Amino acid sequence: MVKPVLILGIGNYLMGDEGVGVHIARVLESEVVSEDIDVIDGGTGGFHLLELFEQYPHIILVDATLDTNPTGTIRLIRPKFASDFPHAMSTHDIGLKDLVSALQLLDKMPDVHLFVVSIETIQQQGIELTPEIEAVFPEVKSRVLDLANELLKAYEVV
Repeated sequence: MVKPVLILGIGNYLMGDEGVGVHIARVLESEVVSEDIDVIDGGTGGFHLLELFEQYPHIILVDATLDTNPTGTIRLIRPKFASDFPHAMSTHDIGLKDLVSALQLLDKMPDVHLFVVSIETIQQQGIELTPEIEAVFPEVKSRVLDLANELLKAYEVV
């Protein structure tokens, strides 16, 4: 049975801050979130995630972005089209945008909420987050869980 909400962490775990979404997913996977919420480490995204986007009515994505905002800035975006994603997404930019375009063509676009965390640079190797991203990690986690529970409550009312 499909659950109403999916939390999907995106990023490369081996590239420092670029993997913040995967770090969030791994922490949430190890905690009891809710039996009605799935949490998945989506890695570097791309078309292998298409099936997930077709199965869940609500998806919360967590990803890093290279932008002009200060490092550690957390933003919530409601992307409906590929062009709604930030211009400078990280190493998997093309895959996610192509995935969204495919979902639109198939008329299977779920309700997507995208938390992006501004990072300074893509580190070439390392699983550690920088102190700036580590400092906002609890807030990102809290905001993701709050939104997931809010979506779940709204889903139960419908």
